[in-house]
Amino acid sequence: MCLTVPGRVVSVTNETSEARTAQVDFGGNVRTANLAFTPEAEVGDFVIVQAGFATRRLSEAEALEALEYHRQLEELSRAPSPTTTPEVLR
Repeated sequence: MCLTVPGRVVSVTNETSEARTAQVDFGGNVRTANLAFTPEAEVGDFVIVQAGFATRRLSEAEALEALEYHRQLEELSRAPSPTTTPEVLR
């Protein structure tokens, strides 16, 4: 299963349309993404990146909603499992 997280385009290298790339910020982790599938992407846009390619541009509202869901999933993954709490082990 692949879980993608939106990132914000922080810079774009305007080479040929096939080789156009962007630096995409995923909460402080900046990665390079090819923009061949999203030629309309510009600085400030949110994109979904899969296998090094920005595959979809998102509205800010869509991106913020997805990031909130991601935050909630991370929070749940850090919560203690009910099967490991001392009350259950007794």
